[in-house]
Order: sequence, then structure tokens, then C-alpha cells
Amino acid sequence: MKLAAAKVPVSTVWTSSDAPRDLDAAAVAAVPDVAAWAKSMTTETRLGLHGRTLTQLLFAEPVLVRSEKGGWSEIVAPWQPSSEDALGYPGWVPSAHLGELPSAATSPVAVKVPTAALTAEPGSGALTELSFGTVLASTDHADGFTQVALPDGASGWLADDVIRSVEEPSTPEDRIRLGSLFLGLEYLWGGTSAYGLDCSGLTHAVSRVLGQRIPRDAHDQADRLEPVPLDEVRPGDLYFFARPGQQIHHVGFVSAEGMLHASETGKVLENEALLPERRETLVAAARL
Repeated sequence: MKLAAAKVPVSTVWTSSDAPRDLDAAAVAAVPDVAAWAKSMTTETRLGLHGRTLTQLLFAEPVLVRSEKGGWSEIVAPWQPSSEDALGYPGWVPSAHLGELPSAATSPVAVKVPTAALTAEPGSGALTELSFGTVLASTDHADGFTQVALPDGASGWLADDVIRSVEEPSTPEDRIRLGSLFLGLEYLWGGTSAYGLDCSGLTHAVSRVLGQRIPRDAHDQADRLEPVPLDEVRPGDLYFFARPGQQIHHVGFVSAEGMLHASETGKVLENEALLPERRETLVAAARL
């Protein structure tokens, strides 16, 4: 195995190299346009991602490459803990999406807004747009901008007002505030970026910005996080849902209104009261 890092803003992780459909071409291009890909899909074609997509890598996220075949790399993502593999979340990505790890790995900062302009110099034109949840090592600071280490030995700059130190203390209110940035965003199976989120992608991405590395999937989050009785939950905790005799399939943030969550395909991220049919499947809660 070798170490690598995502060198594109968002790389979708697939179940296999032949999982993408023709309509997924923008997501698997050497320079992917995940925003355009997500916008192009209907509810029906989004449903077709089940069994095809698994998760997403964000810019500079490290991976272990297990094998390479036909322009694709079999990887595991250690920043996304999973019961599927002790080393991280497994799957396949286009090899063109991977580069060398950034040279620095200290003083990490995270993008705390939906998208942020990465520039070559402070205040210059954007090189690319980075998604919420992107974590980069900071190496310098000047005039309201922070220099960050990039894949393949490069460097860039981000405005201070779009990032936060992942070492900065956080509060439960921060989880609700950050999650609420995406109210109205359409659900995307396997999504962990500003262009589409699934339920556990939302809780995972928000936690990453706040310096907490939690499992990628809802059932793993329930297994590994601190349990809390359902009658003792408070805003910022997590609710988990499962049908009788089945694995946990849904997660959301407890909120003053009820729950902030990315609802299923065909719906959008919302902050709403827990309806009776939702309460029937509420099985557990956890505290971050």
C-alpha cells in the first residue's frame, strides 16, 4: 500500500470501477465537476446511486492505495472510520483524483462555510473552490489570510473568515449552526460535501470541521459514540433510527425544533419536528 491524497475538491468513492453510469461522467472526470453532476440528476437518477456510491473524499484528504487497475485506485480513507475495514472506509476512485500527500500536517484548519476560494496568493483569483469540511495544514499567516499546504508539494491561501482551527473548542450550538448552513440542500446518497449530503455525511462533515473524527456511517456512529438515554438528549446530540430487527439506517442532530437532518433521496436537509412515523423508528441517541 502507498499513501496518497485527494487532489481534487471532491472525489466520489464508488463500489467498483464499473459502478459509474454514463450520466456520472462529470463526477469521474479527471477534473470532476461535482456541483454540475449533482445539479443534473433527477430524483430517479439519484436513487440509482444506491449500490454505486459509498462516500466522498475532500481535497487533501489522505488515503491508502491498495491497488490500481485501469485508471482506478482501490483505496481506504482513514479519516472516515468504518466497520467495513479497520484502516478506514474502502472503495474505488479515479487514479487521476489522487496526488502526493501535503508536506505539512500540523496546525490544521477546516473550511467552515459551504464553499471557499483557494487562491495562489492572498486576495488573488481563485484556483479552485473547496467544500465545507475540507481540512488542511496551515503554514503561514498574512493580512487576514492563512497559507495552507496542498497535495503534490504546492501551497495556497484561504481567507481567515472561511476557516476555523480544528483545535478550537466547540459547543453543541456550533453543530446546529454549521448543519443549518445546508438547509434546503437536496439529499445525495454517499455525499459528504457542500454539493450534496446524506444523513451520516452531514453529521460526519460537521464533526470534522469541529475537530472530531467520527465514523462515516450511521450504524457505526451509534456503535462507537457515547450513548445517552433518549429522555436526556439535548440539542447537538445525535438521534438514531432503525426498523424492527434491522440495522440503524438514519441519523440526525437533536435540535430545539426536533431534528436537523438530511432526509432521504427526493427530499432536502431540514430542521423539523419528529413526526409520529419517525418516532416509531427512534431507537438510540449519542453525545459527541
